[in-house]
Amino acid sequence: MRENHEVVWYNCLQVVKDIIPDVVFQTWFQPIKPVKLEHNVLTLQVPNMFFYEYLEEHFIELLKKVIRKEIGSEAKLEYSIEFSDNSNIGKSKSLRFPGGDGGKIGLQPVIEDKPLPVGTPVNPGLIPGIAKRRIDIDPNLSPDKNFDNYIEGKCNQVARSVGLAVAKNPGTTSFNPMFIYGESSLGKTHLAQAIGTEIKQNFGDKKVVLYVSAQQFQSQYVEAAKKNMRNEFIHFYQLVDVLIIDDVQDFAGKNGTQDTFFHLFNFLHQSGKQLILTSDRAPSEINGINKRLISRFKWAMTAELTAPDYETRLAILRRKAYQSGKMLDDKILQYIAENVHSNIRELEGVMVSLTAFALVHKDDITFEYAKQKIDQFVRKPKVEISIKKILKIVADYFGIQPDGLVSKSRKREIVQARQIAMYCAKKFTNSPLTSIGIEIGTKNHATVLYSYKTVENLAQTDKTYRIYIDDIEKRILASA
Repeated sequence: MRENHEVVWYNCLQVVKDIIPDVVFQTWFQPIKPVKLEHNVLTLQVPNMFFYEYLEEHFIELLKKVIRKEIGSEAKLEYSIEFSDNSNIGKSKSLRFPGGDGGKIGLQPVIEDKPLPVGTPVNPGLIPGIAKRRIDIDPNLSPDKNFDNYIEGKCNQVARSVGLAVAKNPGTTSFNPMFIYGESSLGKTHLAQAIGTEIKQNFGDKKVVLYVSAQQFQSQYVEAAKKNMRNEFIHFYQLVDVLIIDDVQDFAGKNGTQDTFFHLFNFLHQSGKQLILTSDRAPSEINGINKRLISRFKWAMTAELTAPDYETRLAILRRKAYQSGKMLDDKILQYIAENVHSNIRELEGVMVSLTAFALVHKDDITFEYAKQKIDQFVRKPKVEISIKKILKIVADYFGIQPDGLVSKSRKREIVQARQIAMYCAKKFTNSPLTSIGIEIGTKNHATVLYSYKTVENLAQTDKTYRIYIDDIEKRILASA
């Protein structure tokens, strides 16, 4: 039989549930536990200070109405927050904060000692990178990655224009979410951070902006899971007004992270927060990510970045030369733009090499010297691709351990990945079939040849399988 405080809170929840979206209800109201009801004061236990601050900022008026409806006009709200105390092992402390007008941060709480439930970790601490308050969140933006330094050209014109529109009205345009994609080193990170930097300039502390790579997000999630702090992790990200996630294709194969990000995506989007995502390919071409998350990516305004044309490359080089303080002869810059055209990073690499020479030798760079160095750069030999490197790339792509590929496992996903690894080893290395077989689980040369033909045939007849192979081959070539 329920106690009086449980009945009151249950009735309150039924009203709240009909008013707010399900995902908001599940995140912010289901974890609340009613503690007691005395003298018209309802005490609610919340998981942490994040929770308390967020409820006070966003839901206090709703809480007041539903609680007064159940208890009466004299009803009051109080929060209880438990935490462990290292100075007295086996006990916890409970902080009680008055809700509503009295619940301002900085108010001295009432502290009560309580027995610590069995199995509760003592003083687990915060995950590195997770702030205590909104004002503590570092946007993680590079000051030099701004719109002033982002050269506009046909390759990025649409994406840049959309980015500026987002920066003026984050979360309120039809460009939410925004999905920027393109091959490596075409300026995706620069553009994403430029949007964040512009928002900070336009809105200051009124908008909490956070840039984080998908790998950083994944690492934080794993750390939170290890410390049983998933709620703290989620609540931290729910404080953000503009969330920029770089290289979302790296979520592939990380099912726990994908599930968490899916719910976070929904919450932020429904709350009118701005999402900016980047990837090395279009949403429909990303493998290893579940369909419901891909469907969210497809909601986005997608903006593709392509390789810069000659005019854009030349403009980038002129800007880089000016910023370095070492103006190169325009004939040299034109020669670089004509011969280095795959991506922006290579352009910058040539510039750094030439300007470093000028600084060391304290001499002007002649066209002849520059031409010699540029020609060497364009014709630079590729790093040899090893079977070990191929194994790692294939294993990472499918989200399995490299040891699994060389094991005797007959699981379907392992067998498929192992065959692809053999196919790539034969295609990209000069190793004999016998050597490939030995390095990939003591398989003989006949097995390697069979795997090669199997993969080749499937790639010709199965479109999805062909995408797998193309993606993996791109990663192998990029690593060379």
